[in-house]
Amino acid sequence: MKNEIVIYEDGNLHLELSLEDKTIWLDANDIASIFDVNRPAIVKHIGNIYKSEELEKESTCSILEQVTKDGKKRKKNFYNLDMIISVGYRVNSKKATKFRKWATSIIQKYLIDGYVLNKEKLQQQKLDELNKTIQLIKQGLENIEFSITEAKGFVEIVGNYAKSWALLQGYDEQRMVA
Repeated sequence: MKNEIVIYEDGNLHLELSLEDKTIWLDANDIASIFDVNRPAIVKHIGNIYKSEELEKESTCSILEQVTKDGKKRKKNFYNLDMIISVGYRVNSKKATKFRKWATSIIQKYLIDGYVLNKEKLQQQKLDELNKTIQLIKQGLENIEFSITEAKGFVEIVGNYAKSWALLQGYDEQRMVA
């Protein structure tokens, strides 16, 4: 699966995380920074989650070797999205509370509407589609000779397409473009 970016924003915290194989991998330090607590609190919660068998270590923890500045190899645990969410529901901090509210709003939106939209991803898809259309138009113009009437009609079609695209974009962003 191609890497995608997931964005989580909370005041001063702005995370752009790489989504790999439908999950995110963070170490205990990264999780601690998201929830604004110290690393030992995160490690304690992770241990309790494994102890209570809420999650299995084999499916939620990946051990990676890293080379330190002094050239030594060090093993580091990375935890997937299931663990991040589980820890987020256990940590007692204002940031964790905001995270729970955010996660709960996503779940509610999905249950009520039946879907959740990633606005940034949709916007990028629209731009990609417009760029592909422009490239097709350029290729068509290079391969075909138009009469003046045909060229005017072609320009009118492109203009109408661009205006329609701008109107849809404005509607999606809850603003209308004239």
